[in-house]
Amino acid sequence: MTIKESWLLPEGIDELLPEEASQLECLHRALVDRMRSWGYQLVVPPLVEYLDSLLTGTAKTLDIQTFKLTDQMSGRMLGIRADMTPQVARIAAHKMRGQSDVLRLCYIGSVLHTLPEGQASSRNPIQLGAEIYGHAGPESDVESIQLMVDLLMVTGAVSSVALDIGHVGIYRGLASYAGLDATQEQELFSALQRKAAAEIETLLTQYQLADDARQMLLALAELNGDASILASAKQQLAKAPDSVQQALDTLMRINEMLTQRIPDIAINFDLAELRGYHYHTGVVFAAYKPGSAQSIAAGGRYDDIGEHFGHAQPATGFSMDLKKIATLLPTADNACRGESISVEWQDDPALEEMVASLRNDGKVVIYQMPGTDISTTHTLIKQAGHWQVTETGTQTRG
Repeated sequence: MTIKESWLLPEGIDELLPEEASQLECLHRALVDRMRSWGYQLVVPPLVEYLDSLLTGTAKTLDIQTFKLTDQMSGRMLGIRADMTPQVARIAAHKMRGQSDVLRLCYIGSVLHTLPEGQASSRNPIQLGAEIYGHAGPESDVESIQLMVDLLMVTGAVSSVALDIGHVGIYRGLASYAGLDATQEQELFSALQRKAAAEIETLLTQYQLADDARQMLLALAELNGDASILASAKQQLAKAPDSVQQALDTLMRINEMLTQRIPDIAINFDLAELRGYHYHTGVVFAAYKPGSAQSIAAGGRYDDIGEHFGHAQPATGFSMDLKKIATLLPTADNACRGESISVEWQDDPALEEMVASLRNDGKVVIYQMPGTDISTTHTLIKQAGHWQVTETGTQTRG
């Protein structure tokens, strides 16, 4: 690499400059404090782990996104985390087992992806999330959704949020009922994700399924809308197995609770929404800024992962990329900016005492080096023998 190119970063890897970093740190503090107010305990998993721990069980889906390296001390393969959720599940199952019937944990930290997850996505996002362990009912799913929405509101990045909710158990139950093999299930899964109606119909014809199974799978792609589609699904999927009926009942109960707890939020139910199909086991959900097709936070139920860490337990939660959230914040609304105070560089014990007192009160005080300019909202000046803070908002020169 030449000297001219030495400042370049790898594609998809970004960094934060002071303004952005200040915004991010402000979000960090506000959101962690908010999660703690809901009873979530903060944990800090390591940046790297043994690869077989990071990719245990359903977390194997992260294999392609995980950077791998050899541990020079043990000779074993290590992975740089691509998602903190499996790490927190390991902590809950192994390190905090038995501490509480229902365990609430939260986390924040950098993750690294081998490939961007979407167009213009960062490969080194900062992931924040919250998980509930030990409860299998829809109440914990609703708490996760409600907390996710609450955090998004706290950020100030959006004035309203739209929810998209599905349940992977519906497609999984219908695929089993239809007798699809693994290849067919994956082919149809891909077409459903793309809402490719013609392709879905072609595939179902090729599979030569029983008529009722074919009709129910065909209907799945169209079961997308407000809460009224749940009643429609009950009718159109009436011949589906019990697992599908239970999934629909769960969605109905979740809708009732969300309507009561977050009455003004827009909720869309998409029964063909299969985000994290090979990882999630039940309800899946995502939050969107109205008018945007890209989610700003997402989560769901993943009851299977704890078993692979020696303690099977139900789990649900969500995560978001704080760097993505920060890009939605207007620069002028940076709550961390506040006032700043400049003072000319000089030797004066009284000044030093005043500066220390202001800093102890949380104020930003910046010494102005001789011969330099600095722009601040306030200035510390000496008047009548006493140091006082005055509003300036202008540049001064030492």
